[in-house]
Amino acid sequence: MQATGNAYLYLDARNEVVENPELLAVKMSDYNFGVGADGLVLILNSAVADFRMRMFNADGSEAAMCGNAARCVGKYVYEKSFTDKTELTLETGSGIKTLWLKVFDGKVREIVIDMDAPRLDAKEIPVNHHEVANVELEGMSFTCVSMGNPHAVTFVDNLREFDVENIGKKIENHHIFPERTNVDFAQVISSQRIAMRVWERGSGETLSCGTGACATLVAAVIRGMATRKATIQLSGGELDVEWNEKTNKLTLKGTAEWVCNGEYKIQNI
Repeated sequence: MQATGNAYLYLDARNEVVENPELLAVKMSDYNFGVGADGLVLILNSAVADFRMRMFNADGSEAAMCGNAARCVGKYVYEKSFTDKTELTLETGSGIKTLWLKVFDGKVREIVIDMDAPRLDAKEIPVNHHEVANVELEGMSFTCVSMGNPHAVTFVDNLREFDVENIGKKIENHHIFPERTNVDFAQVISSQRIAMRVWERGSGETLSCGTGACATLVAAVIRGMATRKATIQLSGGELDVEWNEKTNKLTLKGTAEWVCNGEYKIQNI
């Protein structure tokens, strides 16, 4: 499935044990010898929510949260008739998220997710720096935010020509990030529209990142560059993000789509 071009492989693991999902993610995500994807998502039963999601990057590392993957899970469980609810709770590594499904003619056309409040404390992100809103790295100023996973956001003048791969690798693996970090490169188009490219921890540059879109809006608001409600324009499509001033929570709205269904024969895992 894909959500604004962020493509993951989804497995129904509610009634079976998936052995070694870290290595399976690496093998299945490989574009030459596997299926090809940004990572692997397991859909599981939950004792505290309607469903549980575990998400693994293409390098096998596990991420606590992925906004795009969560939207796909919502579409998956509804359209596969695992549930008839249009308001779901989803257990993730960063807590329980609420999803609202907009359904037309039996198909989920849009999903809104409560992404909770951003974490702006250095220890919670985590980042080893005293000032999360102004971290100078590689000659650029980054704002560090956690949306359940760490992000470093910087604003550039020419996003299209920017060297995302080279700078992204350096920032992702910089020693001040003890768990590495996702890196978001953004260009403000207007106070309500921001263009963005993302270097995802463990996957490289991808077409979209839901938590990154949220982190980018937070960084833009902190820097006085955007309103609390904006459209984030990514390589794979657009996401609508709102940071509620009263609740301090963010919501993320976007689509999710099927790409294909199939069977994968597991060998040498």
